[in-house]
Amino acid sequence: MGLSEAEVAAVRAIERSGGAEDTLEPFFAGAVDAQPVREVRVEPFLIARHPLTVAQVQHWLPEYEDEYADRSSQTARLEDDLDDLLDALPFRLPSEAEWEYAARAGTTTLTFRGDDKPGADQLLDDFGDEQRTAAVENAFGLAALGSAGEVCADVWIPGFAGAPADARPRTGDGTRTVRGGAADVYPWQGCDEWLLLLAATRYEHTQFAAVRPVASVPERA
Repeated sequence: MGLSEAEVAAVRAIERSGGAEDTLEPFFAGAVDAQPVREVRVEPFLIARHPLTVAQVQHWLPEYEDEYADRSSQTARLEDDLDDLLDALPFRLPSEAEWEYAARAGTTTLTFRGDDKPGADQLLDDFGDEQRTAAVENAFGLAALGSAGEVCADVWIPGFAGAPADARPRTGDGTRTVRGGAADVYPWQGCDEWLLLLAATRYEHTQFAAVRPVASVPERA
């Protein structure tokens, strides 16, 4: 878990090849927020195939309206309703470790597709088209990890020093951590928004966020 030196080198290679629209020094300076790389034991868990859609949120919050979505099959982005949804859901938020495990799908590269610069074809914000949804699944059968900014159970703490090794969320006072978010700023303006698609990218929750529910694996009878 975390942004490895190999991944940092892969981003530098993209920059050297002319793949960056702007200077990536802020990214490199902020790399410490996703370091040090560490090994984490993740117990089996169930996670939603994609973030909750507007229609799915309305199942628990019938009065919910989303100003960012044109269709009910699009990702729901919650602001003031976030805590109400979390209270109503029979599921929980993923820990950061669970989210990154799901996003990497067994890989150690920038994205599950490898170390190449991810493009807008990796974005998915509407799940009404099953064929399109299936086309962007990773090896775990999960879609759109990195597209919307997905809130995790962990409180925001820069870096992983002292973080637990068993995938528990870090708790405390303050805002939560968000993963992903490349579709939240689409159409891209040429400010290297593709960096939000990286499996290790993390930042502090400040505005709206998407929710990808998680549940423990039921015990066998």
